[in-house]
Amino acid sequence: MKFNKISLAIATVAAGIAFTGCNMYGKFKMPEDSALGQEYVKATEAQTDSTAFGNLKWQEVFTDPVLTDLIYQALDNNKDLRNAKLNVDIAHAQLLGARLSYLPSIALAPNAGKANYDGNWSAWSYQIPLAASWEVDIFGKILNSKRGARAAYEMSKDYHQAVRSQIIGAVANTYYALAALENSLTLSRNTAELWKQSVQTMKDLKEAGRVNEAAVVQSTAQYYSILASITDLEVQLDQMNNTMSLLMNVMPQKWMVSADATLNVPEILREAIPMRELAARPDVRAAEQSLAAAYYTTAAARSAFYPGLSITANGGFTNSVGSLITNPGVWFVQLAGSLTAPLFSRGANISRLKAAKAQQQQALNNFEYTIMSASAEVGDAMTTYEKSIEKSDYLTEQVDNLEKSVEYTEELLRLGTSGTTYLEVLTAQQNLLQSQLAEISNNRAKASAVINLYQSLGGGR
Repeated sequence: MKFNKISLAIATVAAGIAFTGCNMYGKFKMPEDSALGQEYVKATEAQTDSTAFGNLKWQEVFTDPVLTDLIYQALDNNKDLRNAKLNVDIAHAQLLGARLSYLPSIALAPNAGKANYDGNWSAWSYQIPLAASWEVDIFGKILNSKRGARAAYEMSKDYHQAVRSQIIGAVANTYYALAALENSLTLSRNTAELWKQSVQTMKDLKEAGRVNEAAVVQSTAQYYSILASITDLEVQLDQMNNTMSLLMNVMPQKWMVSADATLNVPEILREAIPMRELAARPDVRAAEQSLAAAYYTTAAARSAFYPGLSITANGGFTNSVGSLITNPGVWFVQLAGSLTAPLFSRGANISRLKAAKAQQQQALNNFEYTIMSASAEVGDAMTTYEKSIEKSDYLTEQVDNLEKSVEYTEELLRLGTSGTTYLEVLTAQQNLLQSQLAEISNNRAKASAVINLYQSLGGGR
């Protein structure tokens, strides 16, 4: 009867382990009630499209040799990337420690001593023990710790890739921003020279009685307005040079970038971004690993409800045998095992499990939001790129027509026909400058949209 009761108790415990073991021993799987998560899993299992824009090597996207050299320099010197690499090294060291937790710990602790009792010294006693202890991972505590460390290691590698992608994108964006500012500055300086000549023309026309003093002062005011705008561009150019210097991890300096630098990218035609391309983003992969780490934390919290088994062994050489001291000493061996089962921990295990479950749900929410945010970023970049191409055509036509307008109005004013006034000339010249600057700005926006699209698709590998 007593044996039957013991067998029944063992069977009950075994059944409990069987029902809950999958939550303690099983590897992480995406929750089935997460539609986005399941779509993500299918995407990761699909074949990778090597021709997809985000899967291209950055050297294939950014072919400008000057820009290529700058990106290489940034990847070699940037401190953010170095720190991200150090985080990978830290996570790898922690993973190694988690793996070695399966092995027993061994310690050598020699000791010796003697005592004085009522003026009489006892003989020296000594012990040279070698102690070993081993925690048997019956309920997956060490296993989940190792798997959690693995997830943290993979997450650190994903963050390293994300930083790398950001640096490549930042260098490219800064490079084409410098080119746009150089282009704007060249245009503004050339326009200032033309306005200077226009001021002199107005003065000559005034002497001929064709215009009044108001035309002279207004054209002069517009000339100084352009000179003032040039100072703003020079400040922006200096700031952008400093930004590039920080990316290169060097002291501030001027970077030689051609004003004609342009980013030539094949036309990208698609209505939507497949999930498999979003799944390639390092921040999405990092969010998945964060969810996996939270899952293993929950599994470890469950294992805390079950007993822990430890085996210890001591062996060595000693001359202390019980209450006797023998010389020479003798060899000894001690073996022990302990089973510790939690009975009452003042609710610590229960609260730890509840907190772990809540954190796992937070990780799932963050994972799903990361996917949605990634899709929105890609959509924004694609729309900006497509509309900037469309806008570029309009601006080209606008500049062509305004150049003709300036030419016609200036000629009509000189001829004194058709009732053309100096105000029409000033307006045409001002509109042309604004249109030309808008065209430069749009070209920069188009390059930035391509760079952001490449980055938002996880490019930069």
